[in-house]
Amino acid sequence: MGTTKKAVSIWDVAKHAGVSHQTVSRVVNGSPRVAATTREKVLAAIEELDYRPNRLARTLAGGAAQSVTVLTADTSLYGAEASLRGIEKAARAAGWSVSISVLDPEETHSDKDIMARLPRAGEPVIIIAHDEPGMRAEKVLTAVQPQAMIAIGRYAYGQTEDPPLLLGLDDGEAGAEATRYLLGLGHETVHHLAIPTSLGNAEGGRAHRADGWARALREAGRPVPEMIPTGWTIAEAFESVQPLVRDRSVTAILCGNDDLALATLRAAHLAGRRVPGDLSIVGFDNAPFAEYTTPALTTVNQDFENVGMSAFELLRHRLDPSIPKPDPAWGLPELVIRETSGPPD
Repeated sequence: MGTTKKAVSIWDVAKHAGVSHQTVSRVVNGSPRVAATTREKVLAAIEELDYRPNRLARTLAGGAAQSVTVLTADTSLYGAEASLRGIEKAARAAGWSVSISVLDPEETHSDKDIMARLPRAGEPVIIIAHDEPGMRAEKVLTAVQPQAMIAIGRYAYGQTEDPPLLLGLDDGEAGAEATRYLLGLGHETVHHLAIPTSLGNAEGGRAHRADGWARALREAGRPVPEMIPTGWTIAEAFESVQPLVRDRSVTAILCGNDDLALATLRAAHLAGRRVPGDLSIVGFDNAPFAEYTTPALTTVNQDFENVGMSAFELLRHRLDPSIPKPDPAWGLPELVIRETSGPPD
């Protein structure tokens, strides 16, 4: 007969962290009366022991059972998945529950439908707004309940809210950096296989990866090729990129994410083009598989998990200004050079 694993208690966490159980309780409940170093020790102990605060006991004791709803269009995409992981990690450490509502990218969601995704009016919400459904939800909820909402999307310039309603990574500058890198290797120009959100003009001051790509080419006085649009899936990218890969004059392709780069790498192999000798390929996001492709994928690392954690902490501060405003903890996008990029032969 199997044995049931004993639930981790607040006293177990306190012992592991070398603090009192009252200190653990303050950290779990977001009290500002805890030193930063102590808070870090307690959060690390919570993570290591997989401690789950007893929210029923807190509610019976008079505390509010707290929850956040996350709206996202696709949890299978690496950026959304990693952001969601960060939100969940930070929420669990604070004793909050997380619910997820998926917006179908094939549907046009009305204001009423978006509001119906929340279990109650004023429900704290984080929107992963990397695509059209997320941006639509962000627009609707910003107008209705800005105090209880934060969105994760592309970097936005000139924000005046404190904390900002929109958090994100500087996709535009990261796209420009990757393009400059390829030009520096000796490529005459760089082609771009673009994710769907790169189409059209940047909205609300947000910079697309494609904006940075085109800007870097113009600044260098190089030709700006026609952007190749595709969908989110590897299969769609594989079909879209084949004519580009078969063109022997094309020597460098910047892909909108690593799934698109994986499709490009496969298409290059089938076309008999050596990577990187005949063709250099650079991806975006540094998905877990990127360093295990053959050859290993050069890509732009995006710290989505810490963006998700920061989004949750800033949402808590927005709801309760007595909770100290955290400093965003994510790193800047960084080019990770591996094996799919090099000088043209």
